[in-house]
Amino acid sequence: MKSNARAENEIRHGAFVVQQGEQIWNWSSLAGQRRWQRRADLFSSFLGNNEKSVLEMGCGTGLFTAELIKTKNQITAIDISQDLLDIAQKRVGKNALFLVRDAHQSGFPDNLFDFVVGSSVLHHFAVESALPEIYRIIKPGGKFMFTEPNMLNPQIFLQKNISFFKKMAGDSLDETAFFRWFVLNKISKAGFENVVVEPFDFMHPALPEFLLDYGNPIFIFLEKTPLVREFAGSLMIIGGKPRT
Repeated sequence: MKSNARAENEIRHGAFVVQQGEQIWNWSSLAGQRRWQRRADLFSSFLGNNEKSVLEMGCGTGLFTAELIKTKNQITAIDISQDLLDIAQKRVGKNALFLVRDAHQSGFPDNLFDFVVGSSVLHHFAVESALPEIYRIIKPGGKFMFTEPNMLNPQIFLQKNISFFKKMAGDSLDETAFFRWFVLNKISKAGFENVVVEPFDFMHPALPEFLLDYGNPIFIFLEKTPLVREFAGSLMIIGGKPRT
């Protein structure tokens, strides 16, 4: 695996996450758990139960891997941090194959996977080199799905661009967020087709429990409201590799 500053930063960040615990990802609150479950359901629905080959990029501690294996597909999960993979392996066991790999130079053969998925991982990569690698390892006709932070969301914008807030949030040095039109352009230029980038998720992980049931219909409404939806917290990114 080629050593570079970005990779080294992410390896150090993996060790930092192990020290701080998974709450750094904001999945631990009740609202955070609902956000996590929604993503897990989206990935599971996207994959279906087809016994296909699936690569999960940036699997971290295996929180989503543990859900993906329920789809009965063949799951390979990679991360650049051995520290995080050790936790993932203990969580999931032998139901998935865990490998230390750099997403920019994965070492997998061409046209290997039917699906590539990842939660909050693409924004850690140098997309100009990661996207061609993803294209290379997906089978013709294969698909990908990522959920990523939306740079138009005010909190995300501050967190990713001001070092004080970035450090407070526990972000890695190189991670960023995406403007919808930017990532759509980059993915299309990489050769993928039928690319869709949709803003979603207005639920904040700090939302009090008593407001969850009242707030959810409002959040869904906001996701469907033109212009307002552009400021949602996340982006759902889906596309595919042409069959020929």
